[in-house]
Amino acid sequence: MSQFWDDKFSREGYSYGTKPNRFLAAKAELAAKGGAALVPGDGEGRNGVWLAEQGLEVWSVDSSAVGQAKAKRLAEERRVPVRFELTDLLRWDWPEARFDLVASIFFHLHSADRPRIHRAMLRALKPGGLLLLEAFRPQQLGLASGGPKDLDLLYGAETLAADFAGAEILELADVEITLDEGVLHQGLARTSRLLARRSEV
Repeated sequence: MSQFWDDKFSREGYSYGTKPNRFLAAKAELAAKGGAALVPGDGEGRNGVWLAEQGLEVWSVDSSAVGQAKAKRLAEERRVPVRFELTDLLRWDWPEARFDLVASIFFHLHSADRPRIHRAMLRALKPGGLLLLEAFRPQQLGLASGGPKDLDLLYGAETLAADFAGAEILELADVEITLDEGVLHQGLARTSRLLARRSEV
């Protein structure tokens, strides 16, 4: 998959733009609380860099060296500190109880890996920490606005509710939106959005 993303990010400019994901930006009040944030699958860095601009201590993790090189340039241009790590997130030693916010934006996983990695995301949060996630759902297939073409990589609200059972679900919905994120996310899209809180216990 690293080669797949290296090829996708090798185009001129930023494939998904440099503005943050709209769902993430709409929750700016979460970032205003400060603290530490983890952005798995951060690609070219648009979301991690934005969170750093809001004053969070950001750890941006991705498997694409090409994407992360662009992310580092973006952080330098915006003059914000970001900790970058290049790794395979399926094999990463995920930190536990370290972050106030985990932002998973279009980080798609096969069903064989998804529940385990989603649980790792939740464990990475401090008690009371928040997880924000947006992903394409199965109804995205056939639309030209982006996302995986493999049904196994797509999931809706029902699947997310099962993966994050035990967390406090603050928001969970299947939505239809219009994407305007760089050249690869344009037009009508069907996604799932989740905001959950790790139990205080």
